[in-house]
Amino acid sequence: MRDCPPLLADADTCGKLPRLGGMARPDGVLIVSERHWAFAGLDGSLREGQMPAPRFDQIPLLRGMMKLAAAFAPIFRRTGVARKRERTILAALIVAPLGLAFLPAALAWPAWGLLTVGLLAWIFRGRTLRLHGAEHRAIAAVEERRLEATWIGAARPTRFSPRCGTNFAALVLPVTALAERAWPFAPALYTPLLVTILSLAVTMELWRVVQASTWKLTRVLLLPGLALQRLTTREPALDDTRVALSAVEAVLSRELG
Repeated sequence: MRDCPPLLADADTCGKLPRLGGMARPDGVLIVSERHWAFAGLDGSLREGQMPAPRFDQIPLLRGMMKLAAAFAPIFRRTGVARKRERTILAALIVAPLGLAFLPAALAWPAWGLLTVGLLAWIFRGRTLRLHGAEHRAIAAVEERRLEATWIGAARPTRFSPRCGTNFAALVLPVTALAERAWPFAPALYTPLLVTILSLAVTMELWRVVQASTWKLTRVLLLPGLALQRLTTREPALDDTRVALSAVEAVLSRELG
């Protein structure tokens, strides 16, 4: 049995640790803090980098879009974790639905469904589902100060996360539907694109409120996303969890100096 890295054991006794997020990939786990990111691969490799500096934090709507863009920085930067071909495919799958806004509804909806299926199949290919669960478990271990116990397999924190992007996606859909109905201006060629961008920005503001709130009624908004995580995660093996914890260790090492 591999010994727990000393930094993880020490972190269990820290009074304050940075808030972490992450992203699972077929070949490893990406963990991010406000300032740093680290990617631990299934092959034992480790890559690290800096997150973009926060911008426009005091400007509602714009700050959310900048935060959303920053979340993908470790993927789309040339020095990030994705190769050029993968960055091109992923960018095409993300941007293509915006172009569907200019198609007739009879064509747009079937095309949107096909693109969504294609995007999900690409994102969750390979071992991603298990590593997604491992990412959540590793972050929960940080928050519960059970890193050492999780590393050795004595503890298994939840594989479901209230901050997962799945929860955000579940919020975007009803916000977009409401925005389309409430749009006060005459329809134009660019209206669907504007509604989509505005819906993302509004959802990010709602996301901030939900994440900061301790009011149980507000947290109900997370239930659809948490339910979806039963499809987007699988119970990770201990080795999967250790991959995620290796990325956590790298980020904490840089954060704690």
